[in-house]
Amino acid sequence: MDIAGVDSNGREFNTAGEMWKEHAGDPNKKSQWYNDGVTYWEGVDASVDGVLGGFANVNEPDISCSEDFLKILLSERFSSDNRHQPLVALDCGSGIGRVTKNLLIRYFNEVDLLEPVSHFLEAARETLALGYQTNSDLHRAVNFYCVPLQDFTPDAGRYDIIWVQWCIGHLTDDDFVSFFNRAKAGLKPGGMFVLKENIARSGFVLDNEDRSITRSDSYFKTLFSRCGLHVYKLKDQKGFPEELFAVKMYALTTEVPKKVNRTRSKAQANRPRIIK
Repeated sequence: MDIAGVDSNGREFNTAGEMWKEHAGDPNKKSQWYNDGVTYWEGVDASVDGVLGGFANVNEPDISCSEDFLKILLSERFSSDNRHQPLVALDCGSGIGRVTKNLLIRYFNEVDLLEPVSHFLEAARETLALGYQTNSDLHRAVNFYCVPLQDFTPDAGRYDIIWVQWCIGHLTDDDFVSFFNRAKAGLKPGGMFVLKENIARSGFVLDNEDRSITRSDSYFKTLFSRCGLHVYKLKDQKGFPEELFAVKMYALTTEVPKKVNRTRSKAQANRPRIIK
């Protein structure tokens, strides 16, 4: 891919392909890439401050903005008038269950959590134990999968929404595409992905410490095209400190979104207008 970028030490790469060849260009390098990423997070405290990299203050605006986005998707795609089954979500890169606890479990009847760092997942399991949940059996965490994203294959037709937040940067481009292609089978008819991620201003930024890559919007859209996914709706995160990366939310569908025609009637179109 002809997208230039830099790493966290300021080293420049002419293309993403050049960077991936160096860091994951053979099975041993690729295995080391993923092992280093998990090892980094295994050394992080299982707390909101830990999983948010010391920025616990972004939790509230993160959840609030995500909720606004989710409400729109639910009203447009999962209206209760057309729904005859429980709503089910998958929380990818769930960490300690922060997004599930504060958002997903309030809107979905069942939520499964996917997280490769075992002490994060155990913290989530404790937090989301049935006795803790205010809505009892109507809204509950069901499955806790301690599996890396690149190795996970969901049960066919289980999910209305697969929520992927702040974890896809650990996947190589090829595994990014492979994951979404496998995960498509996990969606119910009409289901969708929500990807929420940091966005580089251009190209990409490689973090040498936690083994992750921050991609630009155009980089993401190139990968979406390779996955056969279409942007149904997107939203910018608001309220984060200026020193952090920008963050976008993408709602992705396997079908091409229908275009809404907003053409005016001929009478309106031909009506004289005052030019100011």
